[in-house]
Formats: sequence, C-alpha cells, structure tokens
Amino acid sequence: MSNLRDENEGSIIMSLISQLRIGMDLSKVAFPTFVLEPRSMLQRITDFMSHPDLIFGAENEADPEERFLRVLRYYMSGWHRKPRGVKKPYNPTLGEFFRCRFEYKDGSKGFYIAEQVSHHPPISAYFYVSPANRLVIAGELRPKSRFLGNSVSTIMEGENRVVFLGKPEDGEYVISMPNMYARGILFGKMVLELGDTSVARCKNTGLSCEINFKTKGMFSGTYNAVSGKVKKDDGFEVGEVSGTWSQSMQFKSARGNTRTLFDVVAEGKDLPRMIISSEEEQEPNESQRQWSKLTKAIGEKNMDAATGAKVSVEDAQRELARRREEKNEKFVPRFFELRDGLWKVKFELPPTPEEQIAAVEAWIWPKEVEPSA
Repeated sequence: MSNLRDENEGSIIMSLISQLRIGMDLSKVAFPTFVLEPRSMLQRITDFMSHPDLIFGAENEADPEERFLRVLRYYMSGWHRKPRGVKKPYNPTLGEFFRCRFEYKDGSKGFYIAEQVSHHPPISAYFYVSPANRLVIAGELRPKSRFLGNSVSTIMEGENRVVFLGKPEDGEYVISMPNMYARGILFGKMVLELGDTSVARCKNTGLSCEINFKTKGMFSGTYNAVSGKVKKDDGFEVGEVSGTWSQSMQFKSARGNTRTLFDVVAEGKDLPRMIISSEEEQEPNESQRQWSKLTKAIGEKNMDAATGAKVSVEDAQRELARRREEKNEKFVPRFFELRDGLWKVKFELPPTPEEQIAAVEAWIWPKEVEPSA
C-alpha cells in the first residue's frame, strides 16, 4: 500500500485537525485538494464496469448456481482498480452527470450513465446496459463518512442490481457494498481497506453469499482478505470464497472442486475501451468538464490553483441552490427518478437489442454528439 505522505503533503494533519471531531459527519469537512483523486465519484463507479464480460452469456448457463457464481465473479473483480495511495474522488454536485460508452473485443458495446440525484444526503444513481450481451447493471450509492480518530470510515449504503435480460425468471441479483476505511490519516502509514460484510442475493433462485471483507489486525492478518459462503435458502452450503480482492480469489465447491474466481494479475489489465465525449462536446455539468480546472491543477501539482478551482465549483453550486430557493423550485434529476424507494432510469428498454442500442444512444446523447476517444 502506498503512503500518501510520500507525496510530501504533511500539512494534511494541520488542514484537518482543526475541523475534526470523533464521530463527525465528514460531508461537512473541506478536505485539502491534495487528497483528491482527479475524477468524480460518478466516474469512479465505472470501475465496476471494468469486467462485465465475465457475465456476458451467463444467462445461457443451465445451472442457477453457475449463473450466481458468474455474477459473484463480476462483483469481486470490481475492487482491484484504485488510485495510488489513499485518495478521495470529487463529491459530485447536484445534477452532475457522467456518461460514456464501452467497446469490447467482440465488437459489442456497453452504455453507462450516472447522475447525482441528491446532495444532502449524497446519492449517486447509475445505469449500465449492454444490449448485445443482454445485461443491465443499475443501482445507487449513498456514502456516509465518519471521523474515527486516526481513521475515516465510509459506510457505503446502496446496492448493485444485475439483470439478465434473456433470463427474466431470475429476477434481480442484488449486491450490497462493503464499507471503506482510510487508516493512518493523522499518524502512521496511510492505507485504504475494505471492511465488514456485503451480501449478494438472488431471491428467485434462492442463492446468496455473505462476503466478509477483512481488515488487517494490528499484529496479525493480511491486507484485502475476503471470505464467504454461498448458500441456498434452505441453508445448504454450495461452496466458499477465499483469497484477496487485490490479488486472487478462489471458489471451493461443497464437492471439493476449487477454481479461480478472479485473478488480478492474469485478468485485471484486460479492460474494455472507454469512450467519453471531449470536454468541448460535454455539457457544463458533465463531470469531466465541470471539474476540468481542478483536474488540470492536480495534474500540475498546483495546489493553490486546485483549491481555487474547487471553491469556484462549490460556490457556483451554492448560487444555483440559492436561486432555486428564491424561486421555490425543487431540483428534478434529468435521467433518474425515485420509484418504490429505488432510483431508476426514466427510460424503458425496447424489446430487441437493435432497438435498444438506438434508443439508449438517443436517450443518453440526445444532441447526436458522437463521443470521441
């Protein structure tokens, strides 16, 4: 794990210490710009779209256990991509959105859209579809950060929902998130850990897995370890997961067979091509354009310019909020709406993959702007 102080930014202690209280809600704390990862949280979620090809075609598996394991494999592959050191993505502003396309080796495509649908509390909603591969991944994240002394915890409320369009009888594969811990923020080595338990469940097939993300003890254990048991509703144990999410994970079935669930070294670099519109073609509240000055300043290690750029965006958002309040206007998300307690897209997929591709492109890019590489 990388040490943030290798970047010679020891002033983090003085920048934070005057603001922090044990148990404090960190959404109200102004973090110094040098701890920022140069992209928005809306874009960081795309890390979970790095390996959807692991479940392409899973609907054709006759055994529901195999379909479940394919989903589990996809989910566990989403954690190895992370910034150097302990970095925090930009907090998306209300109404900010990020959109992109993915191109896969077989020529098929995936489409992604994410929007910040709430600011207090912060909620990021997202939607991914690959029509040719009959796959939808949707969900929302509601992070809540707390100061714990020498560490920060981020409780990752929300869920992933995976749907096989060609296997509607399976319903949704619903997966919750582990929590995140930034250790050593005031003294010692800074590391980012995943901790606690996430649950993957498919109600219609009766399969589930509680995945325990283990944090390293002070004197024992290892970083990034995971374990879990895949079970049926009747309690029958199908098998167990073990390994580390940063290196390799295995699945051992109840019959005694062991196979690799995901190997970061062998499979982690095999990523799809992400296509994003140039900043000139983006709308003012698209993530990369909105934060472009901050991103540029961070890249140049100009912390004064970075702070100014960050404050400029935040001041503009406060002004927009003030105007809405003056006019007694309520913010309405552009791409998502709240239905049955979940944030879902304002969009209905047509029946065929060909129709879906055309409809999704027209919905996500209504101005007929062709994203450039």
